[in-house]
Amino acid sequence: MLFHRSSLPLSRRTLDHTAGVVRRHPAGIGSKGRALTPGTQALMMAGLPAQGETFAELGAGFGVSTTTPWRYVNQAVALLSARSPKLHRALRKATRDGLLYLVLDGTLIPIDRVVADRPFYCGKHRKHGMNLQAIATPDDTIVWVSGALPGSTHDLTAARIRGVLRALQAAGPLVLADTGYHGAGEPLLTPYRGKGKPEPQKDANRSHARLRKPGEHANAHLKTWQILRKLRCCPQRAGHLANAIHVLQTREAQAC
Repeated sequence: MLFHRSSLPLSRRTLDHTAGVVRRHPAGIGSKGRALTPGTQALMMAGLPAQGETFAELGAGFGVSTTTPWRYVNQAVALLSARSPKLHRALRKATRDGLLYLVLDGTLIPIDRVVADRPFYCGKHRKHGMNLQAIATPDDTIVWVSGALPGSTHDLTAARIRGVLRALQAAGPLVLADTGYHGAGEPLLTPYRGKGKPEPQKDANRSHARLRKPGEHANAHLKTWQILRKLRCCPQRAGHLANAIHVLQTREAQAC
């Protein structure tokens, strides 16, 4: 098996921060010894979602067994995911920043499952996956990512399960969302539905889509990480991976 060097969409400062998170963790649980340094573990953790490599490939590339990257990557993902902003805190910060509005959107993370797994099948996208809810700013910056639910879950149902609607009502910002959230009520503003709409409603929908579009790009930024284009591990890990990637992206934006 041959290997080659590849680039990662992260700076040295972000990797150093991740290494610091990993380094401080074993001190708190009394762990002794490592097969790899915290810096190498951080590099390994970033390499998996960015390049979509398997644990076997990572292990061979770093000269360790397959179980070592499995353990190290899962540990680093859990540590970073735990540092992702909670919903109420993220909304409070958005309010303090004086943002004119937020964008709520759902995205499907494709998974490697068979047709018999009906709870994971999304009829809208005609594929198996996990539903994630994300809130973004008008400049396509993600402020919060939810945990994962089976792909058959409707966006509005997912938002209710995750407590997004209650949190938005308490925070009070104007929130734009697509027709999948129709009927949610305030503070969500969704497009007009139905055929044969009068021209003023069509104009309003076009303006709504234009304002919502930058926020919806935020979900696309998550999927620039190879692993989220088709998840081949436990589907329940989709939320943890997305939150860990969100932390890395936020850190990278702060480093610029």
